[in-house]
Amino acid sequence: MINKFELEHIGINTPNAEEAEKLAQLLAMMFHLEPRHGQKSEFAGPYFECMKAPFLGTNGHIAMGTPDLTAAVEELKEKGFSFNMETAAYREDGVLKNIYLAGEYGGFAIHIMQK
Repeated sequence: MINKFELEHIGINTPNAEEAEKLAQLLAMMFHLEPRHGQKSEFAGPYFECMKAPFLGTNGHIAMGTPDLTAAVEELKEKGFSFNMETAAYREDGVLKNIYLAGEYGGFAIHIMQK
């Protein structure tokens, strides 16, 4: 089975909360998006997550969503990719809800999440 993947958002690393808010406000204004405050980041609509402190990836991360995360992880493992298990997050029922691939791709970490 081939999993369907869709772009969820782009995470952009910024040095601090002030820069994250400035960038989120700029992107929101630029593309007619709603700005939103988060605990670790500032958002511009559903597309941009401006990190309040640098996180994984030199430049940030790319979040991809899939309807069957467990199957997607298995598919990517079969293709030779590995995962940063320290980043795995689980729902209360123990089902995987998101995880980062190991390494960087073009300066970005890749985050896969359950849609």
